Amino acid sequence: MPDVLALAGGVGGAKLAFGLASLLPPDRLTVVVNTGDDDAFHGLHVSPDIDTVVYTLAGKANRETGWGRQQDTFAALDALSELGAETWFRLGDRDLALHIRRTQLLREGHTLSEVTRDVCQRFGVEHAIVPMSDNAIRTVVETDQGVMSFQEYFVLHHSEPRVRRLVFKGIERATPSPWFEMAWQRADALVICPSNPFLSVDPILSIPGARNALASINGVRIAVSPIIGGKAVRGPAAKLFEQLGGGPADCVGVARRYAGLCTHLVIDRVDQALAPQIAALGIKPVVENTLMQTDDDRIELARAVLAVCETG
Repeated sequence: MPDVLALAGGVGGAKLAFGLASLLPPDRLTVVVNTGDDDAFHGLHVSPDIDTVVYTLAGKANRETGWGRQQDTFAALDALSELGAETWFRLGDRDLALHIRRTQLLREGHTLSEVTRDVCQRFGVEHAIVPMSDNAIRTVVETDQGVMSFQEYFVLHHSEPRVRRLVFKGIERATPSPWFEMAWQRADALVICPSNPFLSVDPILSIPGARNALASINGVRIAVSPIIGGKAVRGPAAKLFEQLGGGPADCVGVARRYAGLCTHLVIDRVDQALAPQIAALGIKPVVENTLMQTDDDRIELARAVLAVCETG
């Protein structure tokens, strides 16, 4: 059984992380999560991608949205709105409790890694979910409507502005979190979950030294394409290929972004005809059902990924 380091961000990443955690014991899986999406709302430190992965593995995620907590209420946010606060970033009451506690612990001097570990334990999540860095890294989106934070682009403006450039503010001074560095030193396999390559995976790979360290993992390094039939399952991944000069939105474009890093790429059955183009890039295509609509889908895709990790 391989020791797996998985990179994740967003709902797609959380779904495959759930599948991997269902099949691997806690000492065989570390999920490193993007924190470029982190932001401050109402004076609180919010880590959306970390929380999505934690809630998903804890069985507490909102099944309809994929983010936030199930059966949450919004009384506090409604009251904030009455007081004149901006409430376009929807935070439920139970969700707010986590952000309050995280902010308190960070102000007491704990690192984001330490806080995330504590949260996982309190939610009964035994697998390691760790931030990519304990340093502040923020994704800034330069668009035809001006410069904005990721959450402003994604949530407030519904990913509608045309993106001209992405900047990961603070990345030059950032270092990988201790758990991230420990994980790549011991990993037998790398799994890049079907997360947005531009917004969720690139921030992780852009930490100085991270991409080279991951490429040196002596085993299978496999990614799952978030693009199926030329479309993203959710989010702006497909349009970013066109807007940022990455070519057409397809699994071949995903393969190009991971060339030199990944040995394998899992693509959906509807994209099977593109497998030869992926192979021509020096990446072995693996054809599976990649649309994860149920827990069984998540586990079966994870099983297929792990089978490649074990056999190559």
